[in-house]
Amino acid sequence: MDSIANFFIQNYQMVTIVILSIFLGIEVISRVPSVLHTPLMSGANAIHGVVVIGAIIVMGSAPEDDYLALGLGFLAVVLGTLNVVGGFVVTDRMLEMFNKKKKR
Repeated sequence: MDSIANFFIQNYQMVTIVILSIFLGIEVISRVPSVLHTPLMSGANAIHGVVVIGAIIVMGSAPEDDYLALGLGFLAVVLGTLNVVGGFVVTDRMLEMFNKKKKR
């Protein structure tokens, strides 16, 4: 318990910034109209390719005998890839709604 308290005491500025950014994020997202929510979320999912790259870097630097790190890294790569692909699929479906229908 003392180590947790020491962490917060030593890093109170970073903890404060994280807490304030959480409140700011909630406030910004709550003011987005529902019409724009899906396009913003699909774009955010597509941007999560950074998570995939980070997971690959972590897996590459993990020791070969650390199966927990390798397993969690693999899971992060799989879930991040699904998130990226899902973001592109949703974005593509939304863009198709704006295309004019072709006559046969």
